[in-house]
Amino acid sequence: METSFALTGKGYVIVAADTTAARSIVKMQIDQDKIKELSPHLLMAYSGEPGDTVQFAEYVERNIRLYQIRNLYPLRPAAAASWIRRSIAESLRSRNAYSVNLLLGGYDTSSHTPNLYWIDYMGTVVEVPFAAHGYGSYFALSLLDRYHDPEASLEEGLATLKRCINEVSKRLVVNPGKYKVKVVDKDGIREVEI
Repeated sequence: METSFALTGKGYVIVAADTTAARSIVKMQIDQDKIKELSPHLLMAYSGEPGDTVQFAEYVERNIRLYQIRNLYPLRPAAAASWIRRSIAESLRSRNAYSVNLLLGGYDTSSHTPNLYWIDYMGTVVEVPFAAHGYGSYFALSLLDRYHDPEASLEEGLATLKRCINEVSKRLVVNPGKYKVKVVDKDGIREVEI
């Protein structure tokens, strides 16, 4: 019952993910951080099979960090999305395919624009203004379609996200509980309370 949302606004990307780790009918953890900070202006929310998600997120984090060490500058969001897509596509053709869905949000410091990418377990990547993964996406995407404004301030973006979280809490059979929300903008990544 994993749920993650993301949306862009005027100079920022907001990414939110539930903090529950569950298997079948058992909650195993209620404070898991499913958002990985990949670089100072790049983060990724992940969902899918428990072992695959953590392993793939750490693999991506380490390789993006290695790129920065080798080249002395960080990978831009579009290039990171392409590299991640290729890694998933290559794993599909092996015996060890990763079953992981991602929302990659970043702020491009050279063009001063926020970027959000929707990536699924088949290696499909699309740049989008808003996105969702998991069961909560059935309820949140219609709200994001109606209320998302690409020129919205951070407060308005957080209000839209709050609507999505409230709708999922009200309508989904199993309430995901708490959410961790992170914002990336020109100042970097920070966690915000909702």
